[in-house]
Amino acid sequence: MLSALESEALQLSLRVALWSVAVSLPFGLAVAWLLARREFVGKNLLNGLVHLPLVVPPVVVGYLLLVLMGREGVIGRLLYDGLGLTVAFTWQGAALAAAVMAFPLMVRAMRLSFEAVDRRLEAAARTLGARPWDVFLTVTLPLMSPGILAGAILAFARSLGEFGATITFVSNIPGETRTLPLALFSEVQSPGGEDAALRLAALSVALAFAALAASELLARRLRRRIGN
Repeated sequence: MLSALESEALQLSLRVALWSVAVSLPFGLAVAWLLARREFVGKNLLNGLVHLPLVVPPVVVGYLLLVLMGREGVIGRLLYDGLGLTVAFTWQGAALAAAVMAFPLMVRAMRLSFEAVDRRLEAAARTLGARPWDVFLTVTLPLMSPGILAGAILAFARSLGEFGATITFVSNIPGETRTLPLALFSEVQSPGGEDAALRLAALSVALAFAALAASELLARRLRRRIGN
């Protein structure tokens, strides 16, 4: 049985992961389309920026978010002065940090799906009079749906395990930003917290495994449906 604080951390982690995926999915789809289908000046730079969170320490990402989105940051000050919004040290900030760290995985999966779509099917639809937007919605998007699903679930699983950028950007506040990884860290640092830490570690592994298994299962079903 999980304690009240552990259940709270689980619910917060699920909320943060779901919002991080929901907010970043449209941007991920647009960036994946640009990288897969368009040639433009600065494409390599954009590709490098997208994948940068994979290779830099997560603490660096969290610090940059704090510099930009903190109360005195360039963007954070505009949000606070103009809309009264504060992102740093809130669960919304945790969702933003998770989204940034998971974004490369999402974009990678969707870009590969874009590149795997048979361009001749899109050309055939255009010759039948379909407009570009109709081709995208009725041909491209259904064919690449397994990649969208895989990217979303991979990003969800990555968001559940985000630690470094989160603790740097939003700290470790019980009930507000203490997600499962941060709760596990707190229990490890507390005397007598070994049992709780073990439960949280097992729960984190189970959630990540379930997300990956669901991704594989749903992707297979979609491929079969598309094939039929």
